[in-house]
Amino acid sequence: MGGKIRVLAVCGFGVGTSLILKMSVEEVLKQNGINAEVTNADITTAASEPADIIFTSEDLYSQLENRVKVPLVRIRNFMDKTEIKQKGVPAIEELLRE
Repeated sequence: MGGKIRVLAVCGFGVGTSLILKMSVEEVLKQNGINAEVTNADITTAASEPADIIFTSEDLYSQLENRVKVPLVRIRNFMDKTEIKQKGVPAIEELLRE
């Protein structure tokens, strides 16, 4: 997969918490040299947004898993960059290998 990875940060309403998650994911990916475009969305529009991988909460994971065809990364604490790195970076590296 060449170019930028399209990452989607999803929360219930597409405002506050997904924006926090978006900023955390951007920072982690930048620190790990991953070229990505990170956007945020609400749960209802997430399935129609173009993305290569989706980061979301534990609560919303089950609502998304049957609606999207891209990998989903469950994040408990949207501000925990260690958790985002541990779960997200390997998933993105897997995508890059395809």
